Amino acid sequence: MEDKTAKKTIEKTIEKAREEPRREKGPRKGLVHIYTGDGKGKTTASVGLAVRAAGWGFNVLFVQFFKPESDPSGEKEIFRKNIRTIELVRGNVRHPCFTGPDTDAGAVKRSVRAMFEIVRARANEGFDLVILDEVIGAINAGFIEIKEVLEFLDGRKESLEVVLTGRDAPAELVRRSDYVTEMLNIKHPYDLGIMARAGIDF
Repeated sequence: MEDKTAKKTIEKTIEKAREEPRREKGPRKGLVHIYTGDGKGKTTASVGLAVRAAGWGFNVLFVQFFKPESDPSGEKEIFRKNIRTIELVRGNVRHPCFTGPDTDAGAVKRSVRAMFEIVRARANEGFDLVILDEVIGAINAGFIEIKEVLEFLDGRKESLEVVLTGRDAPAELVRRSDYVTEMLNIKHPYDLGIMARAGIDF
């Protein structure tokens, strides 16, 4: 008898929960995320978060500082062809660590600066989530000053969620962030001569 009564109580609770829409108390406050470390997964995690956010109807601005527009990638294909609420912006340069002595530092800086100006100009244009992929690398290379990024974070609208990725996150950014995740490289196929694979690494 007690089991039946308990079951009915649970069923009523479930029905009531389904009838009552879930509401956040007050406006949603946007937080700051960092994905850092020398392991694989920083961009991968950002792509996953962007897709999850889009699934909830968020408008997402996804900026890739060092992934040229001409380079293929799975996220470029899926965002541009299938997810209208994610806007992908790519530059036209690679990080100097990949181009070595052939790097045109002036061209890299101009590209990075132009990308960051896009972020500053458009971040508050109705986006709910802004992802700055490899912006930490741009800071560490001296193409963007850390104070500029901190000013952007402090001046954004209150509801805007922001993700920053890249190795060696500076302490100032870590202190300013709400989520900080470090990807640790324990093993990587590259060490065995296995190059990046389509659909897995890009």
